[in-house]
Amino acid sequence: MKIINKYITICVLAVGMLTLNACADKFLDRQPLDQVVESTFYKTESDAIAAVNATYDPLQWYLVYGRGDWHFRWLFGEIVADNADKGGSGDNDQPPFLQLATFTANANNGNIEGEWATKYTGIYRANLVLEKVPAIEMNADLKARLLAEAKFLRGYYYYELVIKFGGVPLITGPLKTNEYNLTRNTKEECWAQIEKDLTEAASVLPERGQYASADLGRATKGAANGYLLKALVFQKKWAEAEAVANTIINSGQYSLASDYTSIFTQAGENGPGSVFEIQYRSGTNGDWGAPWLGEGNVSNVFTRSRGPFNGWGFIIPTQNLVDEFETGDPRLAATVVQAGDVVGDWGVYDPTKLDPPYQYAARKFFIDMAEVPTGENEHLNGPGNDRILRYADILLMHAEAAYHNGNEGAARMSVNMVRARARGGNSAILPDVTATGPNLLNAIYHERRVELALEGHRFFDLIRWGTVGNVMRSTGVNFVDGVHELFPIPQSQIDVTNGTLVQNPGY
Repeated sequence: MKIINKYITICVLAVGMLTLNACADKFLDRQPLDQVVESTFYKTESDAIAAVNATYDPLQWYLVYGRGDWHFRWLFGEIVADNADKGGSGDNDQPPFLQLATFTANANNGNIEGEWATKYTGIYRANLVLEKVPAIEMNADLKARLLAEAKFLRGYYYYELVIKFGGVPLITGPLKTNEYNLTRNTKEECWAQIEKDLTEAASVLPERGQYASADLGRATKGAANGYLLKALVFQKKWAEAEAVANTIINSGQYSLASDYTSIFTQAGENGPGSVFEIQYRSGTNGDWGAPWLGEGNVSNVFTRSRGPFNGWGFIIPTQNLVDEFETGDPRLAATVVQAGDVVGDWGVYDPTKLDPPYQYAARKFFIDMAEVPTGENEHLNGPGNDRILRYADILLMHAEAAYHNGNEGAARMSVNMVRARARGGNSAILPDVTATGPNLLNAIYHERRVELALEGHRFFDLIRWGTVGNVMRSTGVNFVDGVHELFPIPQSQIDVTNGTLVQNPGY
C-alpha cells in the first residue's frame, strides 16, 4: 500500500517569516497550518517532524514558482543523451528542452534555472533542520533519525547539483545577509561534503525493514549507502565503491522483483528492489497557479503519447536505444511502446493516428487510462512514483567497481543476476555474461543502458565513462568536449551574487 501525500512545504521569506502549508503526524499527510514566525517554530517534536518532511518536498517539484521551469530527471539524463528525442508536438513545443538536447542551451534556460532553484531549496531546508532541531527536547532516537534524514537529503541534493554543474557553492548552514555573494567551491570539496553527509546518515538511519508502514518513502540506510555508492563511482573510487556496494547487497534488505515489467506498475511501487522512490499520489486536483503544490506525478502525462492516449508525447525512444536490446529481451517491451503493441487499456499503439507520428513511445511512466485521475488539472496528478534508485542499479555499480578492482568473478556474478531476472526463466534468451577484460566492461555498460533505460541515468553514465563526446557527436549534435559535460550556471544566480559566482567554461 502506498502511504503517501505531499510533504509539507516551507517557504522562508527575506523577512524571516516561515510559512507552513502542510504538516504531518503521518508521513506525507497534508494538514493546513497558519503562518508562524521562525522564532515560534522548532519548539516541539511535531515541529521537527514537519521541518524534515518539508525537506523532502522539493523531491516532487517539476515546476518552480509557476515560471514554467520544467525540470525532469529524464530530461537531463535521457533526452540530453542518446536514449531519447524530445518529442512533443514539434520543435516549438518546449523549446528549452530542445536547447538542452542539442547543446545550445545558455545560462537563461528555464529548465536549468528550475533544477538549480529546486536543489538549493532542499539544501536550505536541510540546513535549517540541522541547525534548529538539535535544541528541541524530544525523543532522542527520533531526533537522531530526523537529523540523519536531513543529512541524506542534503547529500542527495548536492549530488544532483555536482553531476550537472560541477563545483557549486557549498552551504552547510543558513546564510546571514552578508553571506549571499557566494563563490563556487571546488568539485572535490563538494564531493567530500556529499560523502560526509551520506556516510553520517547511513550510520544512523534505519534499514528499510525497520520503518513503520506510515513512514514508507523516508530515507533508509540503504538509500544513504546507495547515493554514497553513486558518489564514489562518479569519482572512480573503486575500492571504496565496491565495499559500500557489498554492504548494501549483504544487508538482505533488497532483491530483484521476479518480473521486470511489474516494477513500473502501481502494484510494483516500493517493491523489493526499490532503494529510494519519490512518492506521489493522484486525485488531489493540482493547481496550475501553484503547481509545485501538486501531489501527483506530471511525468505520467508528459511522457504518455499524444492523440488517443491523451498525453503530451515527450521523451521519444531513439532507434539507437531500441537496437541496443538483445533479441527477445523482455525489457524492450517494458521500456518502449512500438507499433502494434497493446498499451494497457488504451488499445493498440498506431503511430499513424498520432501527430507527429512517432514510431516509439516511453512506457515506464505510461499509466493505464483507468489510472488517470479525473477532474480539473488531472494532468498534474498522475499516480506513478519515480523510481530513482533501484537494486539493479546497485548491482550494476557493484559490477563496475569490482571489474576495476580486478574482481571479475564478482563483476560477472552481479551483472548476471540482473540478466537472470530479465530473462524470467527463459533459457533461450539473455545468456550469462562470460566475457573477460574490456569485453566484460562493455557488457556491464550494455546492461546498465538496457536495464535503466529512460530512468534518468544515461547522460551521466556517459560522462563517467568518458565516452559522452563521441557518443553524442555520433547522433549529429555539436557536443564540445570540455564544455558540454556540464550545464551552465543560471545567469540569475551570477547576477544576484554580483558576478562572484563564476560561469562554467564555454557558456
